[in-house]
Amino acid sequence: PASSIPDHGAAPLTGREMGGDDEMRERAKRFIKIGTVTEKNVEQLRKLNLAVFPVRYNDKFYTDLASSPVQDYTHLAYFSDILVGAIAGRVEPQEMGKFKVYMMTIGVLAPYRRLGIGKMLLLNVLDACSRQPDCEQIYLHVQVGNQDAIDFYERFGFFVGDVVKDYYKRIEPPDAVVLSRSPPFPKLVEKPAAYA
Repeated sequence: PASSIPDHGAAPLTGREMGGDDEMRERAKRFIKIGTVTEKNVEQLRKLNLAVFPVRYNDKFYTDLASSPVQDYTHLAYFSDILVGAIAGRVEPQEMGKFKVYMMTIGVLAPYRRLGIGKMLLLNVLDACSRQPDCEQIYLHVQVGNQDAIDFYERFGFFVGDVVKDYYKRIEPPDAVVLSRSPPFPKLVEKPAAYA
């Protein structure tokens, strides 16, 4: 029974403690909140990205995120008030008022993976795309050989496209595959709690 499972506060809940991944994700939902990037928390995002990604992003990356007038495609994920994940997207204008969304990053700290946080972040962006009839595509690059990431995006209707040779400059392998999804985009049935 749920009442016999200890409440771990800010500590991540493990599948063994919860009795399985589905139950674990369901219990974890109440601890997860979604927020936006601001000038006040952008340094937290920088530290998160340093812990999650093998590449470093320059100051302009963070300045642009914090000052962007459109925050629909960039979100932070908090677990019991601790920043544990983020997704960062940018709008790329196309002809005739259309646009694409490029997902620059999505990452979750290792101890908080498998709680549905990455899924929640991605679904928030896909929901934002669904509310914009001029959004014609969302796409991203994934390092060749990162089959777990490719499988993750395929579960959300992304298609594997071309391989871009030497996309990454300082990591091996340097090649990336383009994953993309076109409308219709899924809508969120239930919005996650907002981080204040």
